[in-house]
Amino acid sequence: MLGKCFGVICVFSIIFGVFSGNIDEISLAIINGASKSVSLVISLIGIMALWNGVLNVLKEAGIIEKLSRLLKPILKHIFPWSFKNNVATEEITACISANMLGIANAATPLAIRAINKMNENEKRTKASPDMITLAILGCCSFNLVPTTIIAIRSSLGASITYALIVPVWVCSGVCCALGIILSRILGKLHERY
Repeated sequence: MLGKCFGVICVFSIIFGVFSGNIDEISLAIINGASKSVSLVISLIGIMALWNGVLNVLKEAGIIEKLSRLLKPILKHIFPWSFKNNVATEEITACISANMLGIANAATPLAIRAINKMNENEKRTKASPDMITLAILGCCSFNLVPTTIIAIRSSLGASITYALIVPVWVCSGVCCALGIILSRILGKLHERY
């Protein structure tokens, strides 16, 4: 769906550029945008590789497992069905832990695995409240280390790359709490209808 929307925007931009006489500016913007995106991706690869390496070291040291154990008492209230029936609890805690550490690309496969396990056990045609909550927390999770923001600020030459950590904590904490509250309310409505 996103690809279709992006395609429609590109086609309308080109048509508008032709009719307004700005096709030269559009072709120049396409070339400049493509080269800037390649250089941004290359700079992000190094920083993401560093943070993935840090995550692997934390995993080997057992810190991720300890963080998961710390989160379990909280998560059993957020995902009551899964923790009551002991379904996909390891995947859920690992997914939330990875999101907290800012490694969303490691959290996504864990979330998919957790939702598949929940679906296998419940054999539902609609998403359960726990599935909805996990999907929402995948989008608005609390970030202890906002690695992507740090990586982008560093690649664009920001002098202070870690200045946004406290605002990210506040914003992601509020979004996470609101997401949990709304997912519980809407999940109950979803179950009724």
